[in-house]
Amino acid sequence: MANALKIFSGNASKKLSEKIVSYLGLPLGNSSTKYFSDGEIWVKYNENIRGCDVFIIQSTYSPGDNLLELLIMIDTARRASARRITAVLPYFGYARQDRKDQPRVAITAKLMANLVATAGADRVLTMDLHAPQIQGFFDIPVDHLYSSAILTDYFRKKRLEDPIVLSPDIGGVKLARAYAKRLKVPLAIVDKRRPEPNKSEVMNLIGSVENKDVIIIDDIVDTSGTMVKAAERAMEQGARSIYAACTHPILSGEAINKIKESKFSQIVVTDSIPLPPEKRLDNITVLSVASLFGNGIKRIHNEESISILFD
Repeated sequence: MANALKIFSGNASKKLSEKIVSYLGLPLGNSSTKYFSDGEIWVKYNENIRGCDVFIIQSTYSPGDNLLELLIMIDTARRASARRITAVLPYFGYARQDRKDQPRVAITAKLMANLVATAGADRVLTMDLHAPQIQGFFDIPVDHLYSSAILTDYFRKKRLEDPIVLSPDIGGVKLARAYAKRLKVPLAIVDKRRPEPNKSEVMNLIGSVENKDVIIIDDIVDTSGTMVKAAERAMEQGARSIYAACTHPILSGEAINKIKESKFSQIVVTDSIPLPPEKRLDNITVLSVASLFGNGIKRIHNEESISILFD
């Protein structure tokens, strides 16, 4: 059927993709991905997609095979005569390399955007980019979703006694302010100095958190160093309890051990990146963004505005 909606998933986002198609009441597209003995990736669509509106869901977290599989799936769909191809990236990897902050370094976020477009994607649907201006790195249309509606709704229902939103660094102030505005609570900021990548040093806390329920806001929790040190500083300043809301739970290296030793009452993340069993601590809560992406996909397919999803 011409312009039929077809949704496919790469191996990195199978569970989220299944939730999305279940929300939409559609079957997940039938495709195969195989690996040769030397690691080469082979992709085939096991159904006709000629003239179809194809959505390919794949988060591009490590390892690099996740990105490569996405690119091959896009290229394969283009060669199979899909009418339009939308790359659905719940988590867009390499987004932290968005500028030249030192001499002779790559702007890898731009390279990743070029690869997605060159492979044959007609548009991108993503969520909570580390830097919103990365939308401009793509030479194709980008629809940018925000998890804040889901995360703030969760904390609103918790009815914390005296909440305050805390940005773990100056760079996250805009994001934290958006959460504070949605929750109608005050905002505090941690002034941080980072001596080298993946290591942070907390310097100052701007604002009063004494006897308050602190909600630390961040888009990515990687090694968890920034978040944990922000929590430690808040506790030193007399916070009653510490919570965190983070969209993308990378949780690499010693992140889980750091969280185990921390004072967090609860850390709330989304399923933009699948959380393996060994990283599922009792105080980590995973909220699904399937409905958010499901509505985004449906509205894009119907050529409708998705700005209503921001409210």
